[in-house]
Amino acid sequence: MGEFVRLEVADGVGTIRLDRPKLNALDAQVQTELAEAAREADARPDVAAVVVYGGERVFAAGADVKEMADMSFQEMSTHARLLQDFTRALAAIGKPTVSAITGFALGGGLEVALSTDVRFAAEDAKLGQPEILLGIIPGAGGTQRLARLVGPAAAKDLIYTGRFVAADEALRLGLVDQVHPAAEVYDRAIEWASQFVGGPALALRAAKSAVDRGLEVDLQTGLEIERIEFTGLFATEDQTNGMRSFVENGPGKATFEGR
Repeated sequence: MGEFVRLEVADGVGTIRLDRPKLNALDAQVQTELAEAAREADARPDVAAVVVYGGERVFAAGADVKEMADMSFQEMSTHARLLQDFTRALAAIGKPTVSAITGFALGGGLEVALSTDVRFAAEDAKLGQPEILLGIIPGAGGTQRLARLVGPAAAKDLIYTGRFVAADEALRLGLVDQVHPAAEVYDRAIEWASQFVGGPALALRAAKSAVDRGLEVDLQTGLEIERIEFTGLFATEDQTNGMRSFVENGPGKATFEGR
């Protein structure tokens, strides 16, 4: 367990909790601890799905500008790898993931949220990629994941202007998937994640891999990725149990073991 990031597990759902006062600024230590928590969540068999949460007041206000302000080109050449490593680790969790966004999700904070499968936001949340206002661009995946999520034109508008987006506009853009009262966001995210407890973990991992990897390639290559993932599941006990249960008892009654 890190100083500012911890993985909390309850009833099959893992919460990666950011807790660096006051605004969950993502300095190098937080970035490292986020990557470690993500890898632990991915590896633990008692975690079926993951919620990323910054607390009741703020999700994450972005990278620690004070830490980066005086870095030289040579220093940033090394540090930039860490900037992408922690969001890569979050995106690589082979389980359903959801960000529960309260307050601000800005810069690196939004890039954290972009690294999860879906995003739930509070009604008063503000999201944005304001790096351009510092004379830089997003460096933890924002230019790539944002464009893939909302399309290049909308992504360029947000990145070029650095403007903040309210929750209702974020929902229209497809930047977030659900909007709830602030007091309910975390509970709704837990509810969403809980539906995968006891589910076919290997099939869920295969589905996530097929979708994510398929988005990176042309259609024909994506179809080949899908074929390989689909076929591989016929070597699992979950496929045997799931199909046998369907034939004998109808849909929705199978018991899965994650094997």
